[in-house]
Amino acid sequence: MDARKAEQVASELEAYAHWFAVPDLAAGGHFLALTLFAECDDAARIARDATSVFLRGLDTGDVVHDARLAVSELVGNVVNHVVPERHLSRPGGCRRIDVTFKLYPRWLFIGVSDEDSTPPLLPMSDALAPELVGELAEAVLPDSGRGLMIIQRVAAALWWAPKDGGGKTVWCRFDLDGGVGCQPL
Repeated sequence: MDARKAEQVASELEAYAHWFAVPDLAAGGHFLALTLFAECDDAARIARDATSVFLRGLDTGDVVHDARLAVSELVGNVVNHVVPERHLSRPGGCRRIDVTFKLYPRWLFIGVSDEDSTPPLLPMSDALAPELVGELAEAVLPDSGRGLMIIQRVAAALWWAPKDGGGKTVWCRFDLDGGVGCQPL
C-alpha cells in the first residue's frame, strides 16, 4: 500500500471512530440534537435553518450549502416514505424525526433518525451512462433514490445504522478541508 492510500485509510478510520462519540467540546467539537415531527409542514425548512444556525460563524466553505441540502433530503425522505413500526406508532400520533449534528475540526456528521427499520435504498451508481440516455433523460430517471444519490455526490460518505428498539439512522459525513476553527455557539 502506498503512503497516500495508507494516509487515506487512516483518515477514514479516524473519522469512523469519531462518529461513535459525542464531540469533545474542550477540543473544539460541537454537538446538536433536534427533534421534529413529520406531520409538521415546515420540518425540512426547520432542519435546513437549524443546519445554518449550527454552522454559523464557521469557515466551512460550501459545506453549509451541501449540509443544508443533505438535511433537507434526509428529512424529506422521512416525511414522504417512512411508515413507523407497529410498536413505535400510536393511532393519530406523529412520526418522530431526530436530527443529530456532530462537528469536529475535520468532519461534520449529520444523522437523521426515524421509526422505520426498513433499510434505505442507497444508490450504488448511476442508473445509466449519460451517453446511452440521449434525449430521453427524464424517461429513464429512477422514481426514487435521487435524494440519496445527491447526498452521495456532495458528502464524503453516506450510510445507515439500525437503532436499538427499532428504527434507523441515516448518516452522512462531510470532510472539512484543512479543518474549521470552531467557535463556541
